[in-house]
Amino acid sequence: MSLEGPVRQVPLVLQVSERFRAQIESGAWPRGSRIPGENQLATELGVSRGTVREALRSLSLTGLLEPRVGDGTYVRATNEISGVLVRDELSASLTHVLDARAGIEAAAARLAAQHPDPDSLAALSAILDARAAALVAGDFEAFVAVDADFHRGVVAASGNPLLLRLYDAIAEVLTESIHQTATIPEDHRILDAHVVVLEAIRAGDPEAASQASYALIETIKQEAKDPASST
Repeated sequence: MSLEGPVRQVPLVLQVSERFRAQIESGAWPRGSRIPGENQLATELGVSRGTVREALRSLSLTGLLEPRVGDGTYVRATNEISGVLVRDELSASLTHVLDARAGIEAAAARLAAQHPDPDSLAALSAILDARAAALVAGDFEAFVAVDADFHRGVVAASGNPLLLRLYDAIAEVLTESIHQTATIPEDHRILDAHVVVLEAIRAGDPEAASQASYALIETIKQEAKDPASST
């Protein structure tokens, strides 16, 4: 097979959309933020406004951006998988998201318990300490962030890079579920359930770790349905 022949240049619209995607992925344009207007972007890049408009439209179709009439364009997601979930409203049901979390996290906990890693265990223990500190301080946003770190830490402890990549791809949807269900003060059952997951992994008991992870999500689901039961 010959490689001879003309090499086509990447279309300008695609180049510009890749520049915009890089801004999103790097965090320069954070999720939820309003990005600069078309005129400003066109001036900064030295391209036409039409080129900018087409590039923004392509990212809107993937769910990364959300145009709002009369208000500008906002970052909806940081990757295409989360973007599709949000765009198609596949994450609308909190129960569905929690069930998906249960499946992923229970599988990860089982794998983590099969080969308990001292560094991962130490990291998870430190995260639980930080989680408790956020509870005491009453810092809700810090609490949500560190709770998300714990659940991701369990997946990372599995040692399965594909599972972690899948988890990270939908992390925004999963973190939003934590934001919706977390409470301060917290039901003691939920706090205890986090500790049980860690201890089952530490003990090297795959079945107990898997069951504990499922039980944790079930407790969260119950609390979300009846927050008044918190004690």
